[in-house]
Amino acid sequence: MAARGIRERLGFRVEQIEEPVPLDAIELRAPRVEAPASLSHLFRLDPYDRVSHALGKTYRDVVRGFRGEIENPPDLVAHPSNEPELEAMLAWCSEEGIAAIPYGGGTSVVGGVEPRVDEAYRAAVTIDLGRLDRVLEVDPVSRAARIQAGAAGPRLEDELRGHGHTLRHFPQSFEFSTLGGWIATRAGGHFATLYTHIDDLVESVRALTPRGAWESFRLPGSGAGPSPDRLLLGSEGSLGVITEAWVRVQERPRFKLSVGVAFDSFEDGAEAVRELAQSGLNPSNCRLLDAAESEVRSAGPAGKALLVLGFESAHHPVEASMEIALEATRDHGGERGEIRGTSNEEREPDPKPRQGSLRNNPPVRGEAGSDPVGSWRHAFLAAPYLRDTFVACGVLSDTFETAITWDRFPDFHASVTDVARRAVAEACGAPPDGPGLASPFLPLHPRLSRRTGALLHGACRGPTWRRGRAVERDQGSGLGDRDRRRRNDHAPPRHRARPPPMV
Repeated sequence: MAARGIRERLGFRVEQIEEPVPLDAIELRAPRVEAPASLSHLFRLDPYDRVSHALGKTYRDVVRGFRGEIENPPDLVAHPSNEPELEAMLAWCSEEGIAAIPYGGGTSVVGGVEPRVDEAYRAAVTIDLGRLDRVLEVDPVSRAARIQAGAAGPRLEDELRGHGHTLRHFPQSFEFSTLGGWIATRAGGHFATLYTHIDDLVESVRALTPRGAWESFRLPGSGAGPSPDRLLLGSEGSLGVITEAWVRVQERPRFKLSVGVAFDSFEDGAEAVRELAQSGLNPSNCRLLDAAESEVRSAGPAGKALLVLGFESAHHPVEASMEIALEATRDHGGERGEIRGTSNEEREPDPKPRQGSLRNNPPVRGEAGSDPVGSWRHAFLAAPYLRDTFVACGVLSDTFETAITWDRFPDFHASVTDVARRAVAEACGAPPDGPGLASPFLPLHPRLSRRTGALLHGACRGPTWRRGRAVERDQGSGLGDRDRRRRNDHAPPRHRARPPPMV
């Protein structure tokens, strides 16, 4: 069924479906250490635990896991339930020269959870924080919460909902990733303006190291020198194991509006996004999809770029903000679709039209569907699952991100689009516009003109992750010298140096 859908939607020929290697057929290196008797009840060494903690979620990782290529399994997997147990584990690892690798949801895309260590370490132990998953305290006056690092997105939001609050941080890996992982990787969330990164929501962090506990003061703000939290934000577990954090929460939104706005060209849409990003309106969602991605996701009219635009608030209606934003999009040729949302949680907006209101303007429905925002949201959340399916069908699917200032964006966009298209064509042995090759998808996020490109192609029966790395290398060559600081939702580079053992 998936293969048929890929043929119909993307035009790829899927001649063979590859089955994943079963767990019992994977050969693992024997553990190089044994857990001490006092801690043995906290460690596991069964094949499932070792395999499931061996890789992150880059495309290369997914392919290697699918094919049973587990080169660097952890020797042991630890599951502490509290800080004293974790502290004892770190002390043992330090004494024995063993690398300790924190593990949240395992969604890292920079190799941060793979136990690939050098001869300086006797072995590698993965520390799974999944049992430290509770909201410990909520301060409704200051609107903050103390949450354990192993709390995954859904669990965290469910517990905050009982207090009438929300963190409102939704990375694409939301279902499986954890608060500690978001902090350790400087994760970027779903909202494209204002509070985009987890950095904006952290008040203080607590972590354990082999030398003891480290905790920053919980302050709303400070001008007294460098921020100590910056040491751990983006540290990828190299400085300590994050155990909990105070984060800023907010009341759950009651007023929401969203709409899709179609543009004849991606360039016109980009100009509209720039104006919105600089307007101070701070939309909760502001993403521009090029025509190829919009069509694949059944979001907007065929052949048009689509802006997914949304506003929300816990305290006041957002119609006025939406009106101003839509006026800006119209100045750049934008054609809006049907506006959806509610004035509060209990009732729909007053259906009676008012002079000059949004309801007096007839909506333009997209040819691909009447709810472009819903279609985009569904596709956004389903993308990680589809990627795993693509691997079975021999289809390369990956993303890259970068940032650039608005004045250089048009030329940069054209250059990288051309380089990416040619790299994908070369990797799959097809002409740039030939059959079986999808155009690079080019969503635009307004913060620093951050742009994500997703690359898809078929007919990769060989080592597809190597083809993907070739595409990534070629795409990087299209960046100017000043634009080579490529970003993802996780900041550090893949091949960073490991720190020395902490003693």
